Parts: sequence; structure tokens; C-alpha cells
Amino acid sequence: MNYFFISTTFTFLLLFLISLLGMFINKKNILIMLMSLEMLFLASSFFFIFSAVYLDDISGQIFAILILTVAASESAIGLAILVIYYRIRNTISVELMDLMKG
Repeated sequence: MNYFFISTTFTFLLLFLISLLGMFINKKNILIMLMSLEMLFLASSFFFIFSAVYLDDISGQIFAILILTVAASESAIGLAILVIYYRIRNTISVELMDLMKG
């Protein structure tokens, strides 16, 4: 086994676990939850890119581009919803999100 692949896999797992902890431990701030979701997407694309380099295959890089496209659209839509919610409620607290109907 190559040390390059082991170190990148360890880095991917570390970033992935930190982002999962950020998603599930934080229950109050929606911005930190969105940033953790972005970091989750970036960690998975990081793994796909380095596995594509290691295996000398381009399919991992294509998946990484697709993941980054989904991450960009998710952040744009999420921030737009957040701005509209803040204009209506004057707060971005996650506890009050269950009051939204429709």
C-alpha cells in the first residue's frame, strides 16, 4: 500500500468526521450547519480526486466536479432561504424553523 493513498484517506476521513460532528452537535446556528454540509461535500470530492489520481482514472474527477456543482447550488439556495427567513423572523435560530408552514 502506498503512503500517499493512506494519508489522503486519513485526511478525507478526518474532514468527513469533523463535518458530521458539526452537523449533528450544532443545533442552534444554521450557518454552521450549512458550512459543515459544504465541508462534507468538499471532503468527498477530495477523496474522489485523490483516488482518481492514485488509480489513474478520470471518473473520480468527473464525480468531484458533479459534487462541487451540487454544493454550489445547495449553498446558493440555502443562503437565499436563510436571507428570506431572517427578513421575516429577524432571527436565524434553528429551534424556530419548525414554525414554517407550507
